[in-house]
Amino acid sequence: MKGFNSMAKAALAEGTVSALHKELIALAIGVSSRCDACIGFHVKALIRLGVTREQLIETLAVCTYMGGGPTLMYAAEAVNAYDEMLPKSA
Repeated sequence: MKGFNSMAKAALAEGTVSALHKELIALAIGVSSRCDACIGFHVKALIRLGVTREQLIETLAVCTYMGGGPTLMYAAEAVNAYDEMLPKSA
């Protein structure tokens, strides 16, 4: 598990692709893979990085376009998680 965590930290680090964009990609893969735990984990990270609801929705729209109907159900879960986790003062 330690090796996986090191790999994840390196993969998601700021680089020529921003950490925000990397997390959006990770969320899209989690949604496409129908991974409930991934959705919560990456939405929380995205909120910490300052993602807007609009950025989240656009990413999930591409994800749904590529993944079809089943992906739409998990995309809705990601939006619900965002709405629930976003600090109420935002």
